[in-house]
Amino acid sequence: MEKKVDGIISALEERYPDALCALHYKKDYELMIAVRLSAQCTDARVNLVTPALFAAYPTLEAMANANIADVENYIHSCGFYRQKAKDIVLACQMLIEKHGGKVPGTMEELLKLPGVGRKTANLLLGDLYNVPGSVVCDTHCIRICGRLGLSKGKEPEKVEKQLRAILPPEKSGDFCHRIVLFGREICTARSPKCAECPLALFCQEINKG
Repeated sequence: MEKKVDGIISALEERYPDALCALHYKKDYELMIAVRLSAQCTDARVNLVTPALFAAYPTLEAMANANIADVENYIHSCGFYRQKAKDIVLACQMLIEKHGGKVPGTMEELLKLPGVGRKTANLLLGDLYNVPGSVVCDTHCIRICGRLGLSKGKEPEKVEKQLRAILPPEKSGDFCHRIVLFGREICTARSPKCAECPLALFCQEINKG
């Protein structure tokens, strides 16, 4: 398995040298907000919405003091906007009240923030703090790692645990970003481009026949 994982990581690094988060942000709390908005929504849509939102509330304090109904208007097109708006404002309030205005750097503290689950927490730990072993289990990751035979099942926490056991900790965060890029370009949910797949050699689905 180690040889297979190394081969997959190398192929992804070659195709996607810049393993950047697709969400646009300048401040740590802006990434927290963007990830919350991305639930059941595309990163592209979030990136269309956040410029106006961040311009309307340019500081953490402004966001924490925002009227939730007003925030709803800015993020309406992201879906589930009522719950997301509430989570965003309450989470910003908690950052000020309990964390000195900074996004905390531990899984335990992050999971106490409104609207923050393990996927969001892992992304924040990896992107803001470069914490080794941060595995972001989104739909792309679960689908593709299953097809590659790196994981089994579709429960995010179980897949995360399986991937933590086999991915080099220092490369796990970038691996997850690259998997998202790969999932959008090649290994799509409905019509994967298997004929041009750089990971075909390692794919359980392609080679099972």
